[in-house]
Amino acid sequence: MKFNKNLENIKTYEAGKPIELVVREYGIEPKDIVKLASNENPYGTSPKVIEAVSDIVSKMALYPDDSMIKLKGALSARFDVKDENVIIGSGSDQVIEFLIHAKAHAGSKILMNSITFAMYEIYSKHVGAEVIRTSSQEHNLDEFYELYKKEKPEIIFICTPNNPTGDALDADKIYNFLEKIDSDTLVVIDAAYIEYAIAKDVKKKVDAKALVEQFDNVIYLGTFSKAYGLGGMRVGYGVADSKIIKELYKLRPPFNITTLSLEAASVALGDEEFVKKSVTLNFEQMKRYEEFAKEQKIDIINSYTNFVTLCLNSSQDSTKISTQLLQKGMIVRDLSSYNMNAIRVTIGTDEQNSRFFKLVTQFL
Repeated sequence: MKFNKNLENIKTYEAGKPIELVVREYGIEPKDIVKLASNENPYGTSPKVIEAVSDIVSKMALYPDDSMIKLKGALSARFDVKDENVIIGSGSDQVIEFLIHAKAHAGSKILMNSITFAMYEIYSKHVGAEVIRTSSQEHNLDEFYELYKKEKPEIIFICTPNNPTGDALDADKIYNFLEKIDSDTLVVIDAAYIEYAIAKDVKKKVDAKALVEQFDNVIYLGTFSKAYGLGGMRVGYGVADSKIIKELYKLRPPFNITTLSLEAASVALGDEEFVKKSVTLNFEQMKRYEEFAKEQKIDIINSYTNFVTLCLNSSQDSTKISTQLLQKGMIVRDLSSYNMNAIRVTIGTDEQNSRFFKLVTQFL
């Protein structure tokens, strides 16, 4: 059987190993497994969200409101834009897929950072586009601009804070960069971890409304999977000029967000206290990782997210250490697939982090 040739050189995205699989493979009790691999909120989900979803479970037999009027209205109010400036996807990565299929094609060039979210490349290859990468590990907008002038890409991806490294750009540098880009080049500002970045440094705040008002070729992406604690509900969104949103809607399948997910995201958006508490606890625990890295003489990338990237020494192997941790019930993300001898660790609760430090010290 023949398949689309564009699929031949695409590697399957490796999500964080689920707890259920570790139970089957290693025979470890679920209560003894700690998952710090997928940057989920270790403090769970807002109680208000749980209550709201519980109240509407009887509606599961009905198709969801495909206008998504409640959530779309809440998002447009949050960012002070119009409903026509918002699209909602099954995770922000679905919006990324829409963007690439809407703008790129075989022969197109798509510019991104050397190390960044893997789905940019995977979706690019779906349409046969050529991926252009910078050489710097962290986002260097001067290098981006030089490659933009040379390669003339159809799409530019800027991930801030960046996954899987955790670094973030100052917003004013992003605005200055955007002013130099022609209006036919689509620029994607992926801000999946922005709630964390703003709490650490307000200069990292990218204003979605300002992007819509000043640039008709830019889209801002956000998600409910991280700070809002809704990874299992799969809700993301894009905010952009209405002309961009209109084209994306041509690719959006009907009922792409479930009834329960729409309700959960709508309520989560209104519970700012839960998000604030989660973010505050996150950075309190991050200090422990910074101290640990210093004690172990391991480089740690300055993170504006709910994870840290620990860059190992040449005598240490990220794949081996990740496997050893896995066998003990500790799931972290090996970054060897990004050509990094490093592990990415979601910042968990106090207890989870203590267990990580105790276990990983045995293998360093």
